[in-house]
Amino acid sequence: MSLNIVLYQPEIPQNTGNIGRTCVLTNSKLHLIKPLGFSVEDKHLKRSGLDYWPLLNVKYYENFDEFYQMHKDKKIYLSTTKGGKFYHEVSYSMDDFIMFGRESSGVPKEVAQLFKENLIRIPMIETTERSLNLSNCVSIIAFEALRQLGFPNMK
Repeated sequence: MSLNIVLYQPEIPQNTGNIGRTCVLTNSKLHLIKPLGFSVEDKHLKRSGLDYWPLLNVKYYENFDEFYQMHKDKKIYLSTTKGGKFYHEVSYSMDDFIMFGRESSGVPKEVAQLFKENLIRIPMIETTERSLNLSNCVSIIAFEALRQLGFPNMK
């Protein structure tokens, strides 16, 4: 059992590398929904993930439909600037999925609509469509979920 971090069509290899490193050190599984904006052989991905990438529990999906058909019966939270609840206002369970959209555009409206009851957000000042870095968002929310779960298998 582990927390599941989902990246919807990530575009920046450094972010995905950093997120992979976080997943390894928190015993979380990383789910990557294609198309990716880079190759997993990318030197920037490997540099930011350092030597953690071979230790990563990662699953690749050819597209969103493949991911959704496999996991639609699970609790899936979607982190978005349009979320109705703050990330700390929900009760996470082990094996929940927390999805994050593309760095440039999030997820399409039809994808967000599927998770309308589970839209979460990180509080930020009001600004014009700007948000925190993706790898920072993953860390903030993942560690809140893990805190609620008592930091399982972590010391």
